[in-house]
Amino acid sequence: MNPKPRFIDIHVVQPVPYANLNRDDTNSVKSMLYGDVLRTRISSQSWKRAIREHFQDMLGENALRTRRIGERVAEVLRERGWDTALAERAGAHVAAGSSIKWEVAKGKDKQPIANKVLTNALVYLPEDAVEDLADIAEAHKGALTTDFTGKGKSKPESALKGKIDSILAKRNGVINLFGRMLTEVDQANVDGAVQVAHAFTTHTTEVELDYFAAVDDVTEAKGDETGSGHMGTAEFSTGTFYRFATVDLKELTKNLSDESDTALNAARELVGQFLLSFIESLPQAKKNSTAPHTIPHLVHVAVRSDRPLSFAAAFEEPVRSAGHGGFVGRSVEGIDAYAKAANTLLGPDRVLHAAHASLQVDKLEHLGERHPSFEALVTAAVDFALAEAPQ
Repeated sequence: MNPKPRFIDIHVVQPVPYANLNRDDTNSVKSMLYGDVLRTRISSQSWKRAIREHFQDMLGENALRTRRIGERVAEVLRERGWDTALAERAGAHVAAGSSIKWEVAKGKDKQPIANKVLTNALVYLPEDAVEDLADIAEAHKGALTTDFTGKGKSKPESALKGKIDSILAKRNGVINLFGRMLTEVDQANVDGAVQVAHAFTTHTTEVELDYFAAVDDVTEAKGDETGSGHMGTAEFSTGTFYRFATVDLKELTKNLSDESDTALNAARELVGQFLLSFIESLPQAKKNSTAPHTIPHLVHVAVRSDRPLSFAAAFEEPVRSAGHGGFVGRSVEGIDAYAKAANTLLGPDRVLHAAHASLQVDKLEHLGERHPSFEALVTAAVDFALAEAPQ
């Protein structure tokens, strides 16, 4: 029996100039120790958010992640002509009406804000589901008499109790692809079909401190003071990153099973756009002061029947710069060599399709057919993988 496509792996080598795309809680460059040397790291959460935002923009299908679902519903109700106070009360009833625990929001003075209810867990639902929640509030408008003030030991019960969960369990293509964890609501959990690794530099890196000063235009014009209006330091680094993600086709088709008539077309659209968004997205931290808008030097896509295969181990021993400088060429060579070794070790029948697109003119022998563009590369991989829906 011929093996069926199960995973689409995507590998990227991408140089990034002076930047800090993903900061920690002290505004420092994120890093990791790998192969006993320090590397710059960009967390999967950071890059996945950039992917998701690009994905939604291109697909035109949005999902909303928030604890302030009540406030969002109140906005919709005000747009429908509701009085502000009643709209806010209705939003509070919506937020308190699900199975998710909730609390009344507090202001800067630490005092509760009436009818500002936050869910304890992030709600993640299709953007258009907000209109459905507003419809429920509108249908029960006369029952929304209780205010949520945060006073007293016992919490008031929402007039919409038991009427909200079915909406919170709704999903769209974004959620079917990226998944959703919402254990408090029955049948709301969705196992994600994509896995995204932390990006890291293929070589050792050092953090650089940048001293900066901002001039106060008024004092400069008056000429009665010298010096800057503000001074500080910021951390940056540079590097060539290895990035990896995989799409589980079986998991995705399972998530799309309630749309069986259109599941294959939906899968094709979702997978194709995810791969393109993975290639083209970039976290946006410090973008105005660094503009680090590079594209990948190499993208390799493999359709596998067995299991995902990251090439991160190719860089456990850090890449050394070429004699004339630069890490990109040797990083690409490392991918090519590791692909040959790993696929030989695992056996020849596991990789069903392999291809690449690259700025590099030298022939890459072990990454499959070369395509002239990222779009052509992705189209070929998706067409092959979804010629038959995985069972």
